[in-house]
Amino acid sequence: METQALWTEELTEQETAELISKVADEVHKRKLEVPAILFFEMHKPISRLAGNAMIFFAPFIAPFVGIDNVHNYSRLLMESSNVERLIQEIEDRESESKSEEAQAS
Repeated sequence: METQALWTEELTEQETAELISKVADEVHKRKLEVPAILFFEMHKPISRLAGNAMIFFAPFIAPFVGIDNVHNYSRLLMESSNVERLIQEIEDRESESKSEEAQAS
């Protein structure tokens, strides 16, 4: 990946869906739906700032999570509509889990 091209192109719809699904899976796996929803709802208005902060702190974050992850998630946060989609996906996973538990009982 060329460094000049980093953070200039937007995510495709497929990339966005994959990233949102990956985050929602991790949140659901750890049973942190409510805290995650609260966090994303509170920070939705400043999601663009968070995306830019990830770019600024990329040299410090990248050794831990990888430059590709920093690149992709910062672009994901640039759009507040993506944050809303993420919240919706987390809520959907939580409701599916509850309905499966109710059926099992």
